Amino acid sequence: MIPIRDENPTLHTSLATFGIILINILAWIFVQKLGTEPSLTKSIFTNGLIPGELLQTIPAGTLFPIVESYSYVVEAQPNYLSIITSMFMHGGWLHIIGNLWFLFVFGDNVEDAMGSFKFLIFYLLCGVAAAITQMFSNPQSHIPMVGASGAIGGVMGAYAVLYPRARIHLLIFLGFYINKIVVPAFFVLLYWFMLQFIGLIPSLGRGGGVAFFAHIGGFIAGIILVFIFRNKRRMKKRNGI
Repeated sequence: MIPIRDENPTLHTSLATFGIILINILAWIFVQKLGTEPSLTKSIFTNGLIPGELLQTIPAGTLFPIVESYSYVVEAQPNYLSIITSMFMHGGWLHIIGNLWFLFVFGDNVEDAMGSFKFLIFYLLCGVAAAITQMFSNPQSHIPMVGASGAIGGVMGAYAVLYPRARIHLLIFLGFYINKIVVPAFFVLLYWFMLQFIGLIPSLGRGGGVAFFAHIGGFIAGIILVFIFRNKRRMKKRNGI
């Protein structure tokens, strides 16, 4: 199921949402060179979050051959900034397009309920919570975590709390059959959350792949933090739409 749009108008310009989207696009173009090698691999290992390095469960100086022309050496000084920079790195075209599309669909309404500055802080905190969850799920991992998925999971958790009955237009793909349906936001976001748990089961005990723990951690963080960051005055004004 792919969300196309929601029936949930906003009252304010979504400066933070579009700003975050723009930063991700610029990072993809100028840092990751549109996914071309060796820039893609180097950017992922330089700016991605590597649990074993941050938690120092992997000895400094350990060398991991990645590709024929590039190897990664675990640093003695952990790169704590990677908790933030990892949110703006992606592993491929589908990864960045999917993440930014979900942020585009759901982010503006959450920002509308908080204000741009508070939304930006909320987004980053959800990303940090997602990163910490993923990091402690596999503290010995040398595989970098990248992507905005954890932070966007937080946005989706907040949306579920703020607008559970908002109507979401979805494209449904069943083999060659494609249809469009309209369902409440709560159904879409609960379905997405359940998929994370289903995907988590076969990945237990293995590194790499999709960071399901990060998605779940971000989603739960969003559900909790939205009560702190929402602006009651803005919500009252929105309820008058």
